Order: sequence, then structure tokens, then C-alpha cells
Amino acid sequence: MKVSTKGRYALRIMLTLAQYDGDEYISVKEISQKQEITIKYIEQIISQLNKAGFLTSLRGNFGGYKLKKKPEEYTAGEILRAVEGSLAPVACLLDNPNQCKRSKKCLTLKFWKGLDKVIGDYVDNITLADLLPNKK
Repeated sequence: MKVSTKGRYALRIMLTLAQYDGDEYISVKEISQKQEITIKYIEQIISQLNKAGFLTSLRGNFGGYKLKKKPEEYTAGEILRAVEGSLAPVACLLDNPNQCKRSKKCLTLKFWKGLDKVIGDYVDNITLADLLPNKK
């Protein structure tokens, strides 16, 4: 599993919004300046985050985006999956039940399942609130 720039930037965008604690709308331009990501790329990522139901948007001069829920209600795992898709380390774990013709005799399947579980357990137990700078 390799997280692309899209996944990394999605976390950064969501953390930028989390820092404002949902009180105000933050423009794409402001996010771009704070995170040093192009506006065009931010718009692509925000579109996916919005489609996933993570954001509230407002059009106009004072418009922008804010989180729909509190930072502690978003996990890194759900954010990454919203923009990356599955976080499975190998393709054969994407199907349930496993469709690989070698799955019955695969000696490494147990390893890949274990790695997938470790990854899932980790990313699904880290919230935006955990990643904020003043987390105690």
C-alpha cells in the first residue's frame, strides 16, 4: 500500500479545516496558501471529500468549506479511503470472498491479511483531533 499525494493532501486539507473547529468557512485559496497545494488540485480533492459527506460548503465572497462533524469524528482511514479507495496491500484482498485462483494454496495470504488488519486498525483509530498540533 502506498498513499498517493492525493491521500496525503486530503489529510492536510481536512486538518486545515479542523483547526478552525467548524466555526467558519475556509476558502480554497486560503487552504492553498496554508498548505502550498495548487488550487486546481485542492478542488479535485475537496470534490471527493464533499462527495463522501465530510464537508459543508458555502458559495460567495465569504464562502468556502468547513467540516460537517467534529474533528474527533473523522478517522484517517475513512479520509484516505474516500480519496484513495481500498488501503489493501495486495489486490487479492479487494474481493470478498477472495477470487484469486491461488487463494486456497497461497502461503502468503495469511501474511497479507494480517498486514491489512494492522493497517486498518491503525488508520481507523487515529482521528483528525489526534493529529491536531495542540492535542494533549
